[in-house]
Amino acid sequence: MLHKNLLNPKNIVVVGASNNVHTPGGNVLKNLIDHNFKGQLIAVNPKETEVQGVKCYQNIIDIPNVDLAIIAISAKFTLETIIILTQQKNTKGFIIFSAGFSEKDEAGALIEQQIVDEINAVGGTLLGPNNIGLINTNYAGVFTTPIPKLNPKGVDFISGSGATAVFIMEAAMSTGLTFSSVYSVGNSALIGVEDVLEHFDKTFDSKTSSKVKLLYIESIENPQKLLKHAASLINKGCKIAAIKAGSSDEGSRAASSHTGALANSDVAVDALFKKAGIIRCYGKNELITVASIFMHPELKGKNIAIITHAGGPAVMLTDALSKNGLNVPEIKNQESEELLTKLYPGSSVSNPIDFLATGTAEQLETIIDYCEQEFTNIDAMVVIFGSPGLFEVYDVYDVLHNKMQTCSKPIFPILPSVVNVKKEIDYFISKGNINFPDEVLFGNALTKIYNTTKPTTAIKKTFEVDRAKIRSIINNNSNGYLHPQQVKELLVAAEIPIVSEMVCNTKEECLTASKTLGFPLVIKVVGPVHKSDVGGIILNISSKEKLYESFEKIMQVKGATSVLLQPMKKGIELFIGAKREGDFGHLVLCGLGGIYIEVLNDVNTSLAPVSQNEALEMIRNLKSYKIIQGVRNQEGVNESLFAEIVTKISNLVTFAPEIIELDLNPLLGNSKEILAVDARVRIQKN
Repeated sequence: MLHKNLLNPKNIVVVGASNNVHTPGGNVLKNLIDHNFKGQLIAVNPKETEVQGVKCYQNIIDIPNVDLAIIAISAKFTLETIIILTQQKNTKGFIIFSAGFSEKDEAGALIEQQIVDEINAVGGTLLGPNNIGLINTNYAGVFTTPIPKLNPKGVDFISGSGATAVFIMEAAMSTGLTFSSVYSVGNSALIGVEDVLEHFDKTFDSKTSSKVKLLYIESIENPQKLLKHAASLINKGCKIAAIKAGSSDEGSRAASSHTGALANSDVAVDALFKKAGIIRCYGKNELITVASIFMHPELKGKNIAIITHAGGPAVMLTDALSKNGLNVPEIKNQESEELLTKLYPGSSVSNPIDFLATGTAEQLETIIDYCEQEFTNIDAMVVIFGSPGLFEVYDVYDVLHNKMQTCSKPIFPILPSVVNVKKEIDYFISKGNINFPDEVLFGNALTKIYNTTKPTTAIKKTFEVDRAKIRSIINNNSNGYLHPQQVKELLVAAEIPIVSEMVCNTKEECLTASKTLGFPLVIKVVGPVHKSDVGGIILNISSKEKLYESFEKIMQVKGATSVLLQPMKKGIELFIGAKREGDFGHLVLCGLGGIYIEVLNDVNTSLAPVSQNEALEMIRNLKSYKIIQGVRNQEGVNESLFAEIVTKISNLVTFAPEIIELDLNPLLGNSKEILAVDARVRIQKN
């Protein structure tokens, strides 16, 4: 938890305070003064007795006890300063602007850890080092500008990058988005993004807390903690959007299985965000747009009315909405004909509702009233209104403001004339409104929000499994791919349905196996990982002679140690996989199998544990879902069974976390059964 002295200090010392406001120590003091910190300010500078009107001490040893210390001095002097503050001045809150610690070299990392140890010893909280500070409604403890408009119901923003935080605040201020707090965590030596989010979760009050959280993350140090508290906040009524910068494909380059190639750290981030209900964004303008939509009433349905005086933006917005699952339905009824008579000739009410460049404030008010009261199939309105610069539009924006306060349906304002009517937009924003200057960015963001599901709270289905057998197989094998027989035993222990199979070393063993399995058969090479790539699979073996011939051919494959016999089965080829992805845990994947996984790359991913409902959602959101349902009189797949096996694989990797890659490819499925035909499992013990 964050110490109260960091959040709401009664007094603050700026170590390295300066009269030069172009330095971190000078500008942070200026920000504290200009933004009305109500407590006592103390300055420390060996060359001054007064800094910006604040009493200044030449030595840290001489200051009185202080709640919060903001450190703006060289890294090499920071540790001794921290020791004095923690041991002699009862300081519990710390913000360190200074760079030159773990981000620099090993020596800096050692000093950073010593600082953390000192602060931990007294139960304090450190923000930083190497950050820009903290802004909340109590004080503006940053050395940067601008300071955004603060509002307890504004956005809480946590950033791993100080510069990015500044750029996002700058861009957000021009749209009218307000902030409740801004945390720059820097090196995250003691607290990171996940810890601040935990604080928001544990202190959340539905009446007083901000309900919108924004995150800029460069490194997810504790994925499970992030998942836990993000999901908790969203289930309490919050909305969260995040940028996760940077992704790695190192894991996929090194992988030897389909699952390994498909699943990497960026896929894990997507899976974590989806499981938590976080909206993932890829740039600052998208993040700001999503946050701004969050600040409006929630969209409850798919049908949008676009009200415009300009055709082009309305067409682009229609495309953005309709391509991503929202509707711009035609409005054609008696009421729409009536509305048309109240507009200028040439107007259109079919949706988009275009009331021309000459449209008036009174006409806009009438259109909104019809959408609110008469057009029952409309769930929300988007109003696009700028100006060619010929006249002022204050009256239009007054109507828009008033209707946004009184209508039950959400109204989203797109005011694109940021130059021609800048004064009017500033006036509109000054009333507490937010503007969306770009219609396509808005449309894409609205659909992304609407299509994001909330965190799953479904009870996970459990299955009877032979845990002792699973652990025995894992414990008694060394790192690497398991032998086919051990894979079979592992799947059986996990209640995964598999096709009957037998491993054979000689022709005679093959003949004996054929009497048990029955013709026709499939013969596969044992040894090489990618069987089809080396010609290690032969299908439709229907006689003793063909069996002997196939055995000899397969055993000539380089690396072959034996053969695997299976009865031929028919069905749609499916795929299920799992991969351990660092601290994220296991990713579980599903899709069409066989060659389709390589050609279509159509898979969905979730973080284990995966519930039955999550598994069904994964299946139903596949682009190839219609094939699974059955098309052109082709028998489909029992999707409940498919989901059940996905869940069982999730259970298996939970019981056996040493599994780092698992492929079931293919499974053959029809309406009655699904059987794993080929499987690979690789383990890696610590």
